Amino acid sequence: MNILVINAGSSSLKYQLLDPETQKVLAKGLCERIGIDGKFTYKPEGKEAIKEADVAMPTHNEAIKAVLDALADPKNGVIGSMEEIDAVGHRVVHGGEKFAQSVLITDEVMAAIEECDPLAPLHNPANIIGIKACQALMPGTPMVAVFDTAFHQTMPPVAYTYALPYEYYETDKVRRYGFHGTSHKYVAQRAAAMLGKPIEELKLISCHLGNGSSVTAVDSGKSVDTSMGFTPLAGLPMGTRTGDIDAGILEYLMGRYDMDIKEMLSVMNKKSGVLGISGVSSDFRDLEKAGEEGNARAALAVQVFEYGVKKLIGSYAAAMGGVDAVIFTAGVGENGGGNRASIVSGLEFMGIKIDPEKNKVRGEEIDISAEGATVRTLVIPTNEELMIAIDTAALAK
Repeated sequence: MNILVINAGSSSLKYQLLDPETQKVLAKGLCERIGIDGKFTYKPEGKEAIKEADVAMPTHNEAIKAVLDALADPKNGVIGSMEEIDAVGHRVVHGGEKFAQSVLITDEVMAAIEECDPLAPLHNPANIIGIKACQALMPGTPMVAVFDTAFHQTMPPVAYTYALPYEYYETDKVRRYGFHGTSHKYVAQRAAAMLGKPIEELKLISCHLGNGSSVTAVDSGKSVDTSMGFTPLAGLPMGTRTGDIDAGILEYLMGRYDMDIKEMLSVMNKKSGVLGISGVSSDFRDLEKAGEEGNARAALAVQVFEYGVKKLIGSYAAAMGGVDAVIFTAGVGENGGGNRASIVSGLEFMGIKIDPEKNKVRGEEIDISAEGATVRTLVIPTNEELMIAIDTAALAK
């Protein structure tokens, strides 16, 4: 089957056409600056990327049409016509409590996704726009919604309940939801394959570390706790996000600097994290370089991040009553050998120990555990698009 995977943002759209059975990516690319001065990138398998500027994309409809035209182009296309696309899988950030798994998109499903808009006002409306654009141009093609939050719907109440008046949960659905679920689900399944054991017999800790980061406890293949919360602002300090913070700080700073809540949230989402501590960058590569050159704040920013991950690994092992493997994935997790080494340093008492030579790997699926380690440490490149395509193919069939 040929599955088109769409990840629509407010002014951008990432796409891949792939066969989930062979895991072959036929083409991929990106539409940027939709509604402004559209920029289009298309890369067919085995060929150089084609980049075009000033492409007319006043809306997502034109962006989707540009994608479909490129895929079926007589010269650089990878399919003969749109009819060769068997289904479309859409990444949807928030499914609330309504969706614990991927679903075929119907009118009722669309209405339920729209009801989740207040929970993810920056993401869900854009995801919906992408779905509607595809429906308009591909009316006979099955559409599937794959939710970032769905994997975490197996968390028990003790993990997702906040210590607020309970009516805020009952009436307003304020609870921990968690994100990066598609990534955590994919790497957990890959870990089971690497270890040669049924996932139902494993306790795993998945560390999705990048500009946005989250850690998830996976017991018997199910998410039982995760670091992000009601929004993706919670948990670890990230590229530009604070992570967990004493809420009293908000009142203190808003009063001291005469900020309203929107200004305060902008600081917490866009000016904080490792960028805020370092004053240098939100990119861990820049921070590593600055730290090596003697920038103490850059070094501290990385240390704060690594310390946060280390604490979560310890707490999730305690919550599950043990751990069989720790997984590192996403940009920093897959490529940051130094970060991985610092995070697991001191966890030898848990049976976690990595081999320095194996840890030099970047972006490859590998077991980097040292000889004698009783808890495995795995590097697994994430593949959210493949996970979306697999779910989409199963439902479309």
